[in-house]
Amino acid sequence: MNHSIELLVGLGNPGARYAGTRHNAGEDLVSLFCQKNDIELRTDARFFGRVGETIFGGLKLRVLIPDTFMNRSGKAVGALANFYKVDPNQILVAYDELDLEPGIARFKFDGGAGGHNGIKDIISSLGNQKYFYRLRIGIGHPGQASMVSNYVLGKAPADEAEKTDDAINRALHNLPIALGGNWEKAMYQLHTKI
Repeated sequence: MNHSIELLVGLGNPGARYAGTRHNAGEDLVSLFCQKNDIELRTDARFFGRVGETIFGGLKLRVLIPDTFMNRSGKAVGALANFYKVDPNQILVAYDELDLEPGIARFKFDGGAGGHNGIKDIISSLGNQKYFYRLRIGIGHPGQASMVSNYVLGKAPADEAEKTDDAINRALHNLPIALGGNWEKAMYQLHTKI
């Protein structure tokens, strides 16, 4: 498990209505990464999203924020990955995670969708291929399944949002290590509370 990353994806829902909601944590992280690294994102209809590219650590890196709704994220990821012949194990997807508390971020490789519709659609778009990297940003769980939709599409209160921002910043600090393929070090540093 030492793949470098060719495609970084941030999941969210498009439009001002969803900006700053819990479900857009992945998009928020990738947008910040682009700001910090002067990567310009441009709408590209071929890939159903905003796309940028850069040389990062000596390697070409493409960045994608789908303009589709969350449950159709695979349409954008599949289109770009197929066009540029990016192997699934060189894709890193950042997204919100109900099963992690706010303030926690975790790298992961493969596995199922865990009920996340964006990840489910990406797995399907890659030919049921689960072997891609994930950066899960904890948003916590509302406690009941019936409350999940309103919860993820809502904005977090200030104290919770601050914890999520802290987790995003820690993840961004370790992201260059992960992008270069040193996953053991990236995971250790992100997953270890200091």
